[in-house]
Amino acid sequence: MIRPTHVAERVRQYKSPGGPWDQPSLDALLTDATRQAQPRVLVVDGDRRVDADELNGLVATAAGHFQERNVTAGDVVTWQYSNSIDAVVAMRACWRIGAIAAPIHHSFSDREVQDLHTRLQPKLVLSAGEIGGSNEPLAEPWTLGDSLAAVLFTSGSSGRPKGVLHTQHTLAYKARTMAAVHGLTADDVVLMPAPLAHISGLLNGVTLPGCVAFTTVLMRRWDPEAALELIETERVSFMVGPPTFFVSLMRSANFSKDRVRSLRLISSGGAGVSPEFVERATNTLQAVVKRTYGSTEAPTVATSTPSDDVARAHRHDGRAIGEVELRTNATGELFVRGPEVCVGYLDESQTAAAFDDEGWFATGDLATFADGWLTITGRIADIIIRGGENISATEVEAALTAHPSIIEAIVVGYRDELMGERVCACLVTTSEISVTEIREWFEGRGVARYKTPERIVRLSSVPLLGTGKPDRAAIKAFVAQHGA
Repeated sequence: MIRPTHVAERVRQYKSPGGPWDQPSLDALLTDATRQAQPRVLVVDGDRRVDADELNGLVATAAGHFQERNVTAGDVVTWQYSNSIDAVVAMRACWRIGAIAAPIHHSFSDREVQDLHTRLQPKLVLSAGEIGGSNEPLAEPWTLGDSLAAVLFTSGSSGRPKGVLHTQHTLAYKARTMAAVHGLTADDVVLMPAPLAHISGLLNGVTLPGCVAFTTVLMRRWDPEAALELIETERVSFMVGPPTFFVSLMRSANFSKDRVRSLRLISSGGAGVSPEFVERATNTLQAVVKRTYGSTEAPTVATSTPSDDVARAHRHDGRAIGEVELRTNATGELFVRGPEVCVGYLDESQTAAAFDDEGWFATGDLATFADGWLTITGRIADIIIRGGENISATEVEAALTAHPSIIEAIVVGYRDELMGERVCACLVTTSEISVTEIREWFEGRGVARYKTPERIVRLSSVPLLGTGKPDRAAIKAFVAQHGA
């Protein structure tokens, strides 16, 4: 049985009456919202449209089925589904009986899945279509919010995925907070192409719409043409994702502002969320485009609010929201502490390495603060060391994407005998662009010469991980393989 490996004294303040964890459980929050929802469709999965009554019934009967398969509180249930109503029901059925949902990304290989099963030791592995029904449905919600709710695997482009542990309380708090910060209501509709096995998909496709009782439109995978059709026909008002989603949407051959007129709010995080991207997306999509920052371990801990200065919100990655605390150390690494932060990892040694005794989580991201506004300047792992000088890939990418001919930019280091590493810019552009032109552009913007890319690789598109984030490992391998 999996147990939380990091339960610090800090949680006592969260449990107090009126505190952030003053909620029976995530299941109680979602069940109450669904029961009070007016008769409306809550999940759209292709041709299937599931309303509140049907969703309640599916969760209750699936939970009964799991119990009949001898699943009890604290047991792990796992599956490998693409985005579907089955994935939503499986997750919520786990929470109904206090079991731990461990969704596995649908693109993981058999070898990777077997490795995860070895680490998880699941009580039940669901195959396709095995959600099941029961003659003894469980209609009453689980009310022990301290119990583990999910194991979510990080989706890094290299290395063994870490198993991140979230409780019913951490996920419930985050859903309630984001509903308030974004100003979402039952009239909203979210389009969700991110895998529900990822924190963005789980939060914005399951728990957030679940606690407000608005509609989730599921996509099996990101396709800009299909997304345009769904935005138009389902009147999608809210979207979440990395810039790559919205860049491809705006570049779609059949794009028109009229087709996306229902959009009112876009929340975007990750590489490439530059002021230029935000302004372009705001003008083209005619919606409020918000920069956000978060991770699987600490989901959406910074963003802006409707009352914030728009220019500042475009320049920074947001302000701390809710009760979360943010700080940096002497080297600029960002640390996070708050009620939405996970309670550790499957591997206790990873927990010990990432958390201190006071509950601060080391993010691995580099950041600066200006009057409380957070700006992510890079990841420690993405620092390029050229001749002893540290270069942030994020900083160089921001300068590149400000160029009018550059649509997307991923910056990586490549080995060099003299300097150790040099800077390579992998670009999606609207026209040919040279190293000389890039050098002149950087000089005009006052960027230090040593940070200027010394090599350019043109891409037709940026290779992506399943979450929509750039696959930096694949890009770096391509650059290394093809030489200078």
